[in-house]
Amino acid sequence: MEKKETVYGIRAVLEAINANQPINKIFVQKGLKGELYKELESTVRKNGISLSYVPVEKLNRLTRNNHQGVVAQISPVEFHNFEALVEKVIAEEKQPLFLMLDGVSDVRNFGAIIRTAECSGVHGIIIPKNGAAPITDDTVKTSAGAAFNVPIAKVDHLKDAVFYLQSSGIVVTGATEKADEEIYSVDFNKPTAIIMGSEDKGISPSTLSIIDHKAKLPLMGKIGSLNVSVACGVFLYEVVRQRRK
Repeated sequence: MEKKETVYGIRAVLEAINANQPINKIFVQKGLKGELYKELESTVRKNGISLSYVPVEKLNRLTRNNHQGVVAQISPVEFHNFEALVEKVIAEEKQPLFLMLDGVSDVRNFGAIIRTAECSGVHGIIIPKNGAAPITDDTVKTSAGAAFNVPIAKVDHLKDAVFYLQSSGIVVTGATEKADEEIYSVDFNKPTAIIMGSEDKGISPSTLSIIDHKAKLPLMGKIGSLNVSVACGVFLYEVVRQRRK
């Protein structure tokens, strides 16, 4: 059975983009040509939407309908405008708390993180338009529905988002095992954004170079890192612990 969040056909996908639908990703058949396809490709680039070129068999698995070589996956969750979200939170909250995800790509990790963020009082989650896990049915299910309660914003470049937060008075702390400082020595009783890195590479070096603090968790065993969703929970609840004192 075809899922409701799938849109297929070149014109239909173009209309979805122009209607500002929250598109996770567009799959295009390899070798597709034509003027209408060129218009689609240009529109996709202009809107910063993730696009993958795939064999026709992949598209046939996504939908049994006449897809014309193009299938788009629509997010079940509406995304927020980043700058408007930041301004709203700063205006309404005494101690804003944002969560930034730098390349978290597993949908279940993403869902678990969203669930923890909602439970720990995060006011907004910020992800890059490219390289981030999409919000799928699995994401929503793993989040236990929290994906509908926490505002999520997509940005073109995470570094620009960091600069914007810093200029707005938000202190940005990155979770990284490369830090000298442990999480428990960071003061979270300030407007705060926490960055969690990808499952395999962590936070990108270019982003690490501009943040205010780098912090790590003490690891007592032989394994060098925690699952990103678990580490995120520890970081967020250290913020909760400090702010409840």
